[in-house]
Amino acid sequence: MKNIVCFGEVLWDMLPSGKKLGGAPLNVALRAQSFGNNATVISSIGNDIQGQEILKEMKTYKADIGHIQVSRNFATSEVLVSLNERGSASYEITMPCAWDDIELSDKDVESVKSSDAFIYGSLVARTQKSRNTLFELLKHAPFKIFDVNLRPPHYEMTTLLPLMKAADLIKLNDDELFEICARLGYASQSIEESINFLGNKTNTGRICVTCGKHGAILFINNQFIKNKGYKIRVADTVGAGDSFLASLVSKLLNGDSPAEALDFACAVGAIVASKSGANPTVSMAEIDDMMQS
Repeated sequence: MKNIVCFGEVLWDMLPSGKKLGGAPLNVALRAQSFGNNATVISSIGNDIQGQEILKEMKTYKADIGHIQVSRNFATSEVLVSLNERGSASYEITMPCAWDDIELSDKDVESVKSSDAFIYGSLVARTQKSRNTLFELLKHAPFKIFDVNLRPPHYEMTTLLPLMKAADLIKLNDDELFEICARLGYASQSIEESINFLGNKTNTGRICVTCGKHGAILFINNQFIKNKGYKIRVADTVGAGDSFLASLVSKLLNGDSPAEALDFACAVGAIVASKSGANPTVSMAEIDDMMQS
C-alpha cells in the first residue's frame, strides 16, 4: 500500500447522460484507492450546493476529503463535456473556478512530504494562485509525476516546460507529445524519437505516452516498453487516461515490472473507456479477462 497525493481540479463533468464526478486528479486518486493505496486529493470547491454534492459523492467512494478546501472567491467547477461519434471527449472549462484558488497549507505540505508519489497536471497551473501553490508543493515531493492533460486554451509552454523539468515521470498522449515537441522546435512522426527529444530537453528519464486504441509506450530504464492496446467498444473516453495513469503508478510503486505495469494500465484504461463516465467500477476479474484477451 502506497501513499499517493494528487493536486488539481475536482469538478462535475456535465455529460450528455448527466453530471458525473470528475477532474483528472480526483479520477486518478479514486482509481489508485480502488487498488488498495492511500490516495489524497488537494483541491478546492466553492461554498455552494455543487461543492457540497462533490463532498457527498466523494464520501460514497470513501475518498479522503480532508484536503479539499472551500474557496471564498469562486464557484465549484462544472465542465461541459461533448462526445463525438467515436466517444472521444472535448471540454468547455469555466475560468475562474474554485480550483484556481488553491492555497498553500502546512497540512498539504506534510501530506506531500510523506507521499510515495505526487501527481499533478497542467490544467490547474493556468492561474497564478494555484500555480504558485503547486510549485511550492513540488519542492517537498519525493517522487513527482506530471500528467500533462492539455486543454486548449488553458496552457502555455512557459508553464509546461518547468512543470516537465520538475517531474520524475511525465505522462501524456501521442498528440500532446507531438504538439509539445513541435513547439520546442522538434518535428518527428516517430514516438520513440520524440520521447528521446523530450527526455533530453527536460532531463526526465521516465516518459509514458498513451496512443488511444493502439496502446501505450513507456520509456524507463533506457528502454522502450510497449503495449499494442486492447480491442473494445468505446462508450466515452472521459477518465480513461486517468485510470491508466493510476494503474500504472500503483503497479510501479508496488514493485511490478514496467512491462507488467503497462499491460495492466492499458487493460484498465480500455475497460474504463468501454463504460460511461470517468469513475466506473472495474473488477479484477474484468482486468484479468481483458489482459488474457
